[in-house]
Amino acid sequence: MVETLAVPTLVAPDEIRLGSGRSRRFQGSDHGAGISYFYIDNQPGQGASLHWHPYPETWVVLEGDVTFVVGDEQILATAGDTVTGPAYVPHKFTNTGTGTMRLMGIHASAIIIQTDLDPSSSSGTE
Repeated sequence: MVETLAVPTLVAPDEIRLGSGRSRRFQGSDHGAGISYFYIDNQPGQGASLHWHPYPETWVVLEGDVTFVVGDEQILATAGDTVTGPAYVPHKFTNTGTGTMRLMGIHASAIIIQTDLDPSSSSGTE
C-alpha cells in the first residue's frame, strides 16, 4: 500500500526527467500517489520496444501521430485519442508522424513494473 501524503505536492519536470531528454518518469510511490506515468516526447521513428506490465496501462495522445501494437492489434492514434492496454498483454508504440509526438502513459500502479521483451529495438523509453 502507498502511504499518501497529508498535503498536496508539486513535482517539477526536472525532478522526474529521464536522462537529458524531454521524456519524464513519475513513480507514484515516491510522491504519495497511487498511480504512475511516463510523459513521452518522441521524434519521428522513436518509441518504446515490446514490453508488458502486470496491470493495465492507458495512453493519452497529446500531440502527433502514434502507432500502438497491443497484443495482435495495431492501433493508429492521433492527438486527443485515448488507447488502453490490458494487464500482461505485450505492447509497444512508435511515433509514425512527421513531427513531435507527446503522450501520457498512465500506469495503474504506484510502482512502475515493466518486463522488456525486445530491449534492443527501443529508441525511446516507456
